[in-house]
Amino acid sequence: MKYLSTRGDRTLRGFSDILLEGLAPDGGLYLPTHYPRVDDATLTRWRGLAYADLAFEILSLYIDDIPAPDLKRLCHATYTAATFGSEAIVPLKPLEDGVYLQALSNGPTLAFKDMAMQLLGQLFEYELGRRGEEINILGATSGDTGSAAEYAMRGKHGVRVFMLSPHGRMSPFQQAQMFSLQDANIHNIAIEGVFDDCQDIVKAVSNDLDFKRRHKIGTVNSINWARLLAQVVYYFAGYFQATKTNDQTVSFAVPSGNFGNICAGHVARCMGLPIHRLVLATNENDVLDEFFRTGTYRVRGSSETFETSSPSMDISKASNFERFVFDLLGRNGARTAELFGPKLAKEGGFSLTPAEFEPVASFGFVSGKSTHADRLATIRDTWQRFGMMIDTHTADGLKVARRFVRPGVPMLVLETALPAKFAATIQEALGREPERPAALQGIESLPRRFTVMPVDAAAVMRYIETHCH
Repeated sequence: MKYLSTRGDRTLRGFSDILLEGLAPDGGLYLPTHYPRVDDATLTRWRGLAYADLAFEILSLYIDDIPAPDLKRLCHATYTAATFGSEAIVPLKPLEDGVYLQALSNGPTLAFKDMAMQLLGQLFEYELGRRGEEINILGATSGDTGSAAEYAMRGKHGVRVFMLSPHGRMSPFQQAQMFSLQDANIHNIAIEGVFDDCQDIVKAVSNDLDFKRRHKIGTVNSINWARLLAQVVYYFAGYFQATKTNDQTVSFAVPSGNFGNICAGHVARCMGLPIHRLVLATNENDVLDEFFRTGTYRVRGSSETFETSSPSMDISKASNFERFVFDLLGRNGARTAELFGPKLAKEGGFSLTPAEFEPVASFGFVSGKSTHADRLATIRDTWQRFGMMIDTHTADGLKVARRFVRPGVPMLVLETALPAKFAATIQEALGREPERPAALQGIESLPRRFTVMPVDAAAVMRYIETHCH
């Protein structure tokens, strides 16, 4: 299996090369040359597998430059009941008839990002050890990616992490999770802007090819294909739990800001997983909902990006969206480069032609948005009816999911974080604090290490230069 860029660079690369690289040299994102199709016999064989074995089977379709015994060992080291709280790893929790939560948030940082990031930590350490190299990971977070990356990479040999986050815009718990880490290889940089500013800095540094190569810059944001690939696994795992035979279909509802999580669902569907609908849920920052309704992708500036009670989705420039548009356009790299390159920078968005937009329906996507009032009502309703406490992002997903429930088609809402991370809104909705794991009691009072910086890529590059050895 080889990989190419969404922007037309046809140079084919192996998995291990793109694992460490992040963005392609032409500024595009990597995708496999094709999505392997999974037939009925394979689905039947996979149906009874433990999660780590299922991960190995799916990853093996995309990774042929890591020996199979090594890849299997890395999967089994990652997906353990000790790390994720149950043998099922991603168990389903039934709500009303035909609606389930799929628990993705039982890892070390209480967010779905752990599902991929824990594997990425293993893959990075393995590949760097094999090459005798080191890497400086540069990332941006709106709340959950940062802590998941730092907990996965802390103490890893040959790895340093430089994580950008929007200063003062994460929940107190999210800030404490990241900033309280004292490991020497972890560097937190709080940027005086919004998440999109952080993401733009990461892309600017990644596009400086000389700096990137000189300082061995890699990425753990969802622009890294390996992370997205790891997320494909739980769509299959959820499907197998919700169905008894392969002629049944399911739908997935996914809270979405950066389009990485739901893009993994798109890949699973392209592989042949019987997905009826991919339900994309946004908060008040509804750039993706607008696209799937109208065919227009209009990026909002910092002043138009709302600060909401589901802060990990306070994103108005979805960096993974380019992968889907590339597929939507029949993998036309030149057209994708035209839309996501100068046009997006100059005009702040684009509109697809009716002919380009028409195939959207065939990819199974529908969308909707949820507001703060919707979140409170959904959290309250879920607690009162089912005795189950959900976080604000999962509430967005559940609210939108209910519009698209169809008889006989299980609706799996991806639980993307635990309520402990967003205590203020849970208190507002339910009049009580969410419970938190014993290991995370009092985390807000721990000493913190972080550096505040302006929205300035050059300043971040100078910081990396002085701290990357």
